[in-house]
Parts: sequence; structure tokens; C-alpha cells
Amino acid sequence: MKAKFLDHFDKYDGSQLVSLNNYLKHGILGDSIVAWVGACDVTFEHMVDGEDLLEKARIAGDKMLHFIVEKFDVSLFSAVALQRLLAGIVKDQLQTLSREKPLAQSLFREGDDIFSGDRKLSISIATQSPVNSLIHFAVNVTNKGTPVKTLSLEDLGVDPKVLAVEVMGRFCTEVKGIHQATQKVRWVK
Repeated sequence: MKAKFLDHFDKYDGSQLVSLNNYLKHGILGDSIVAWVGACDVTFEHMVDGEDLLEKARIAGDKMLHFIVEKFDVSLFSAVALQRLLAGIVKDQLQTLSREKPLAQSLFREGDDIFSGDRKLSISIATQSPVNSLIHFAVNVTNKGTPVKTLSLEDLGVDPKVLAVEVMGRFCTEVKGIHQATQKVRWVK
């Protein structure tokens, strides 16, 4: 698993959730995770969450920290499990890095999202393409432009690039450990 922080501020609109995005746009071949800071405004054309489509939900924010994971040779079930692992890593790192410790300690993960009370910090989706599984995970850098009650990295006193680097490092280590765990066990009869 390779990782890269991107120093651009492209808006995430859902079109980035396609096979080989990390390779064709950022030169990272194979299993990878990239992160960048940018706006978010997911169009219905590129929305892959059926629940959000049925609700005609607006998914937007003026400034978010985005992650896109590409993982080859795994099922959608495995991708959803990795998505939840990523959410857990983000929550743990926020609790470590935050300058607002009481607020950070109130964070909890529910499914693939992170909350504090009724304030939502993240958005996320996992899906598949014909060649790989894909995850988009993002946290609000600011509360501006969000259609629901939110919490942000500004509230928590966390620098988005520092968080991104820590999260990607931990995620890569976990994925490597999962691969190693599958290679050290004997077959049973």
C-alpha cells in the first residue's frame, strides 16, 4: 500500500471515485491511498450511495480533507471493512492530535462515519469498479457549506495535512499487517 499527500485543492465531486484514479492522475500504481484538502460537492450523476440517492441528499462542504483508497483483489465486503478501519484510525488520530481534548474524547464511530453528539465530522463510501475496490473518506476542515450539523478539524484544533500523513501511515501499516496475517497461518482440514 502506497500513500501520497497531494498539494492541490481540487474539489471532490464523486467523479474521482473511478478505477485507476490514483495511478492515472497521481502516478501511484497498485494498492494506494491519497489525501488532499479541497471543497466537496457530490453530483447526483456521481453519487454511488443508493440511500443518499433515494433521499436526494446534498453532500457538500467548503473545505474537507479527502482520502481515496484503491485496493485490488478484494471484495466489496472487504472494502467496507477497510472503510470502517479507516474511520477508526481517523478517530484515534484525532483524539491523539486534537488541542481540544474533551471534544476529541467525545468522538465516536458509527458504521463508517464519525460523530460528536449530533454533529457529523465525516462522509464516506466504499464501492467497486471492474478492477478494484474504492473508498472515499473525508472529514470537514471547516463547518462552512455543509448541509447538516457538523464538526470540523477547526473545532478540534487539528492541522489537516498532519492528520492526513498520520492516518495514511497507520492505514498502510494496518493493511500490511492484514496481508502478513493471511500469510502466516496453516491450512486446516
